[in-house]
Amino acid sequence: MKKPVRGKRAAAASDGSEKKAKAEPPGRPLHSHWLMKSEPESRLENGIDARNFMRDMKPGHLAFFYHSNCKEPGIAGVMEIVKEAYVDHTQFDKKDVHFDATSKADNPKWSMVDVRYQRMLRRFIPLSELKKYHLQHSAKGGPLKSMALFTRARLSIQPLTSEEFDFVLDLENKESI
Repeated sequence: MKKPVRGKRAAAASDGSEKKAKAEPPGRPLHSHWLMKSEPESRLENGIDARNFMRDMKPGHLAFFYHSNCKEPGIAGVMEIVKEAYVDHTQFDKKDVHFDATSKADNPKWSMVDVRYQRMLRRFIPLSELKKYHLQHSAKGGPLKSMALFTRARLSIQPLTSEEFDFVLDLENKESI
């Protein structure tokens, strides 16, 4: 069994309302698939969306591991969420690179989820290929027409519909376009 890896971080104002954070807000779609970008030196500080998406993750959910900020960005593998969002203790450690002086123990800003590597894809799926499918699907209909990777590209954590996840996963068995 693979060992869980401490995962992505996101700004998270924890007001002690753990039950509220786990409840699904009305009108918000349920997701059980995700795309998580690897961004060295990133703390995902720039949005409440990443925090909320992390709080929506549950053990057993699957996520694509996406290489970003590199020569050829794209999807490299699959991982599983193994632990729900919890307070990241490194934000309070002055010796840690993730120390945040503005975060307080009674109101922490940062959370994380634990993930477990499942496998590499049979082939790397580059962003350029995904974009071609997105453009085709936007024009003629298809599962990638509204994919957050193209409609909300700045997000480091993105929800995926089951249709998006399955379509992308199936690309590993096809020749690149």
